[in-house]
Amino acid sequence: MSHEIRRVLVIKLSALGDFVLALAAMKRIREAHPKAQITLLTTPLFEALARACPYFDEVDAGGKPEGPGEWMALRRRLKAGRFDRVYDLQTSAASARLFLLLWPFPPAWSGVAFGCALPHRTPGKDLMHTLERQADQLKSAGIWPDAPTTPFSAPPPDLSWIGGAGRDRRRRSDRPFIMLIPGGSAHRLDKRWPAEGYGRLARRLHARGYDIVVIGGPQESALAREIQRSLPQARDLTGRTDFATVALLGAETALVVGNDTGPLHLASAAGAPTVALFSRASDPGLSAPRGHVIVIQTDDLAGLDPMTVERAANSLLPPAGSA
Repeated sequence: MSHEIRRVLVIKLSALGDFVLALAAMKRIREAHPKAQITLLTTPLFEALARACPYFDEVDAGGKPEGPGEWMALRRRLKAGRFDRVYDLQTSAASARLFLLLWPFPPAWSGVAFGCALPHRTPGKDLMHTLERQADQLKSAGIWPDAPTTPFSAPPPDLSWIGGAGRDRRRRSDRPFIMLIPGGSAHRLDKRWPAEGYGRLARRLHARGYDIVVIGGPQESALAREIQRSLPQARDLTGRTDFATVALLGAETALVVGNDTGPLHLASAAGAPTVALFSRASDPGLSAPRGHVIVIQTDDLAGLDPMTVERAANSLLPPAGSA
């Protein structure tokens, strides 16, 4: 059946951490439809990363229309795409509206939209980690018969396609470095470990022979400055890294320590040993990065002892003196 599918639409609109995790399902979709023309419907935030990704032939960054004119333009584009199949990896109210845009004759649609031809109906699916849940969705769609759906069975996303020779150019010294990611959503401050904790951790890890690099958006430069008050040698790269650069650094770093935020997922997926900090605001059982990862969860990150984080870091780093 899959060999008859010539035009495929994949939908993934947000957010960065979720987008990174969805790369595993996107890879499987490409493997299932090697000759198909595959289009990703996403948003401008992810356009550059998506265009670099080998899983797509086209990228439409207009996935969050505003106003009737943009909605109608999106409908025309989707109709003109003449898609044989849609994989909705967003599975939200927003993507359900996209399904309704194509009514009454939508393509074969994998997702949870009411009335879709390839529904994902597995009981308890909303309690599954994103990686297993999306693998199970593709199993329901018929393209992954032996999908890994038991807890912790699905592999992490593969970001080996990012970088290549560029990795050598990212090296700035012979000293190993550690990435700190102290920021996150401005609307979810309860997902952040205080910068003071990162500063104390940075000082101790630097004493072990590691350079410290702080990653984040331009709005998080104040956090980097606070870390630099504890360790002036820490390098502030806030506002200076795009997604590809974060992945490149993730492929080279000795360790990343950060909050539950998109850049942490990106660096971890690129291969970085990772200490991921979660508060009660999010469930690592549903969305934690996978791979060489230690998750620390506490109700309130404000009370997290830096020594607890340092012990986790030490378990992922080479013994002192061998860095």
